[in-house]
Amino acid sequence: MSARGTVFRETLLGRVRLDGEDRERPVRLDLVARADAVVLPHRTTRAELTGRVRIAGRADDAEAAGELEIAPLTRRRIRYRLTFTLEGRRLELDGWKSLTPARPVTSMTVLPYSLYEKGRPAGSGTLRFPLGTQLLPFLASFRFPRPSTPDPGRHLAPRWVGEPGRTEVWYTTLTDPATGTGVWLHHEVVAPTDGSAAHAHGWAAVFPQDGPVRHARFGPVPVTESPDGFTADGVRVAPGTLSGSAGPVTWSLTETPQGAPVHTFPRWSWRHPWLPASHMLPASRCRYTGTVRYGDEELRLDDAFGASARIYGHGNAQRWGWLHADLGDGDILEIVAARSTRPGLDRLPPLVFLRLLHGGRTWPRRAERTAVGWAGAGRFTADLALPRWQVTGRAGLRRIRVTVTQPPERTLALDYTDPDGSAAVCRNSESADAEITLERWWGRWRPEAHWRLAGTAHAEVGER
Repeated sequence: MSARGTVFRETLLGRVRLDGEDRERPVRLDLVARADAVVLPHRTTRAELTGRVRIAGRADDAEAAGELEIAPLTRRRIRYRLTFTLEGRRLELDGWKSLTPARPVTSMTVLPYSLYEKGRPAGSGTLRFPLGTQLLPFLASFRFPRPSTPDPGRHLAPRWVGEPGRTEVWYTTLTDPATGTGVWLHHEVVAPTDGSAAHAHGWAAVFPQDGPVRHARFGPVPVTESPDGFTADGVRVAPGTLSGSAGPVTWSLTETPQGAPVHTFPRWSWRHPWLPASHMLPASRCRYTGTVRYGDEELRLDDAFGASARIYGHGNAQRWGWLHADLGDGDILEIVAARSTRPGLDRLPPLVFLRLLHGGRTWPRRAERTAVGWAGAGRFTADLALPRWQVTGRAGLRRIRVTVTQPPERTLALDYTDPDGSAAVCRNSESADAEITLERWWGRWRPEAHWRLAGTAHAEVGER
């Protein structure tokens, strides 16, 4: 088993006197510490610090960064070094808690510090850890993840082993930051329920900001075995590479994964395909470089953002909605809301699977929480009408509201055929709009984060 790391959150409150001022100002630090090892008292552990620094009337920097040295026994101190911006100036906060058995509580909660600008003193103050209000959130924030290098390639290998009545999908969606153009590459293997020969097919679609959506299909053709991805009729999906052609559309892209895999459905459903389908991202986000040609136009991509995803199951849902939203700063929102065609399940409202990666954490902690709630209560809800659809729900002390808009002129309708021969239609937009509001309960609902995406959300609604 690989070694674990440590992640925790800490809030510090206090005062500061800046050089040149004759009074103190309130200060608040909201920090996240990430270490590559489990924090233990008998050794020195260094952690990466990120977070927000607020000085009343002078500074509010949500991108502060630095280092935390945790050495309670080896050096008898916990040292904080943090760089932040104050009115265009870069300041460094340097201070440490001096630990002593004579004053265990005070020495663990009081942080004297100094501020420096280019090595020169710029102020000083004292911060305190408020035990009464922050001890429980601090203890509850501890996580011990397994540090690992993402290997999305292992999730590209085909799952289908020849059984009838299955469908398997590799798809990629991305946005060119220079032009706002969206791209959708879809690759699919369908094994009919009647036992006839499986076939491979797919399509490519381009969503320019200032023109009509362009798309073209390839296949169907016989399935070609590929141990590391998808291969059919010159179209290829392999670790780090996407290439092929469909009618007048051709593409050659390099994919650079960033982030760990994301299982939109419960992780076990990908290993054991007992559900009608399972969905996951080999990497939470990717960057793309290369070219996409459509007609007489060429789109040159340089560090475009998006992601690839995988689906394995028995066919399409009765009705479904999907969203992939790159929120910036490594934050990602992935949603699949679907009503199954299976008897009994087809009477339920759409089940929502929502995964929000925000501030280095995934919420909710369990993928099935948003779909089943607690014994059926507290499920997230989805209203899948077009051109605007919405998902809302609450888990723990947070609640979320997601509103997606797919303008008709930026939405492409395509038909699917399931293994049993039934048909479905999806309406997809790789240049959709989205508004996401995240709130947290602190005696009342208070805003925690808000994102507004204009033309960079990837979304679709499907139905029969």
